[in-house]
Amino acid sequence: MAYQFFPGATAVGISYENGVLLASEKRVSFGNFIVNKNTKKTFVITDKVGAACAGMVADMNVLARQVSALATIRKLEIRRDVPPNSIAKLMSVIMFERRYFPLLTQVIVGGFDTKSHIYTLDPLGSLLPDEYAAVGSGAEMALGILDAQYSSNLNEEEALKLAIKAIRSSAQRDASSGDGIDILSIGDKGSREESHKI
Repeated sequence: MAYQFFPGATAVGISYENGVLLASEKRVSFGNFIVNKNTKKTFVITDKVGAACAGMVADMNVLARQVSALATIRKLEIRRDVPPNSIAKLMSVIMFERRYFPLLTQVIVGGFDTKSHIYTLDPLGSLLPDEYAAVGSGAEMALGILDAQYSSNLNEEEALKLAIKAIRSSAQRDASSGDGIDILSIGDKGSREESHKI
């Protein structure tokens, strides 16, 4: 019965020609109660890596800040940017270390170095690479759109339209998702954040 009170959400990650796009809706719910209608669930980890979450936003805030701080320290040590796969692996290790008292969040990590990278993590730190991903209570509806329409040669504008379509599709069927979309785009020209209405 505890699953009834697990917070729902929808987040998607899409890799495109010269970058990655992370998108999440803004609603925070707890069971049948909508706690907040304007919560940001996309996070900038470094200049080249970001994350989006579904689940407990407070847990993701802690994880994002910790990983961002450790990545900054590592960058000072090695004197170059920490690659996206290292950030994802670091996040995976932290989540696995907390497995007995887990961080209740599903995460999509996206980054760009010489190519695009998307990784999905569950609350126990399982790390799965992919070209696109969706997590949260609305993931099934979002993946239905992504599976049918994703192509490896999308440009940024096409990836943006696809992400918005996927989140809108999940918001129509999942009561835990809605109230707007936050987008984080990271590519060869830097990162950019924007918001859209559903």
